[in-house]
Amino acid sequence: MLSERSTPIVRATLPAVGAALDRITDRFYRRMFEARPDLLRDLFNRGNQANGEQRRALAGSVAAFAGMLVEHPDRRPDTMLRRIAHKHVSLGITAEQYDIVHHHLMSAIGETLGEAVTPEVAAAWDEVYWLMARALIALEADLYREAGTTAGEVWGRMEVVDRRRETEDVVTLALRPTDDRSLPPFRPGQYVGIRVELPDGARQIRQYSLIGPANGSERRISVKRVRGTEGTGGAGTPDGEVSHLLHDRARVGDVLDVTLPFGDLPLPGGEGPILLASAGIGITPLLAVLEHLAATGSDRPVLVAHADRSPIDHAHRELQRELVDKLPNASLRVWYERTADGAPGDPIDPTELELPPHPSAPTAWLCGPLPFMRAVRNDLLERGVPAAGVHYEVFGPDLWIADH
Repeated sequence: MLSERSTPIVRATLPAVGAALDRITDRFYRRMFEARPDLLRDLFNRGNQANGEQRRALAGSVAAFAGMLVEHPDRRPDTMLRRIAHKHVSLGITAEQYDIVHHHLMSAIGETLGEAVTPEVAAAWDEVYWLMARALIALEADLYREAGTTAGEVWGRMEVVDRRRETEDVVTLALRPTDDRSLPPFRPGQYVGIRVELPDGARQIRQYSLIGPANGSERRISVKRVRGTEGTGGAGTPDGEVSHLLHDRARVGDVLDVTLPFGDLPLPGGEGPILLASAGIGITPLLAVLEHLAATGSDRPVLVAHADRSPIDHAHRELQRELVDKLPNASLRVWYERTADGAPGDPIDPTELELPPHPSAPTAWLCGPLPFMRAVRNDLLERGVPAAGVHYEVFGPDLWIADH
C-alpha cells in the first residue's frame, strides 16, 4: 500500500508521468544498455527492443500498477504481477537486477521530466517502484522455491532427439536431458526458455510453450519462424533471430540450454463448459490444455475454436482433431483466411461461436494475435461471461497488460 504522504503526489503527477512513460522507458533502456550492453546481448529480447514492444509493455505495467495504488489501495494487480514474475523466472532474473533497473529508471524519469521531479515527487515514485519490485521479488522467490531451485538457477542442457516439420513456418523439436535427471511434470499452458548463441556471439533467450505428455521423459516445443515486416521510415520489424536459427540449424543431436517450465495459464477446474480459442501458433499452449483434458478423461463440454491462414498453415491440425474426438462433449470450429486451393475463406467471426449450454458460465482460454483475442474476449463479455473467467496467453511482451 502506498503511504499517505506519497498517495496524493502520485495521484497528482500520474497524468504527467503517464503521458511521458513512452519517452521515459525509451530513455531508460538506452541508458541501461549503454551502461550494461551485456543485458541487451544476453538477456533482453533484441527484437522486442527494436520494434518497441518491450518499451510499451513496461510503460503499460508501470502505469497500471501506479493507477491501482491510488485508485484501489486495498487491491493489488496480482494477475499482472504473476504474469511478469513467471516471465522473469524463465529468464533467470534475480533480486539484485532490480537495483540496476531502479537506478536507470529513476534517472530516466528525472531527465525526461526535468524540474517537475522535485525531491518529493522523486521519493513518491521511488516508493511506487519498490512496491512493485518487492512484490515481484517475493513472487519470483516463491516460483523458484516451488521449482526446487535457487534464484536464477533454472537452466539445464537438453539434446534435440527429434525434429518434425509441421508447416512451412513451424517446426517441432523434442528435447531430452543430456544427463540422467528426471523431468518434473509441467502444467498445461506452461513454457520453457530456450537460449541459443547467435553468429555475433549474443546469447538470446525466447520462451516456447510445451506440448505433449506433461509427465513424459521429453519436452516438446513448436517454433514458428518469425518473419520480419517492411515499413516506411524504418517502421518495419526484424526477422526473429532465435526462431530462424532454430529452423535453419537445430538438428537431432544438437544441445540447447533449456529452463525449467514456468507460466501461469491456470488449469481448467470445475465442471462448467470450456472454450479454447486460438489463432496461428497460439494453438500450442491450448493444445496442452486439450491434451490434459483428454488424458484425464474429462466429460466437460468443450468448444475448441481455431483461426489460421489456411489448412496447410494450421500446425498440429490432425492432433487437435484427434484430441477433440477423444472428448465425449467436445466440438471444433475452424476459420481459414484462405481455403486449401487459395480461394478466400470464412472471415473470423467470434459471434458464430455457439457456447455449450450449461448452468455454469464458461471458462475461456485465449491465445493468438491481440486483435483476435480482443475480438473473442469482447464478444464473450457482451454475452455475460465474467471477465475473471477469460484467461489469455501472450507470446512476447504483454501489450494487453494495462487492460486487466
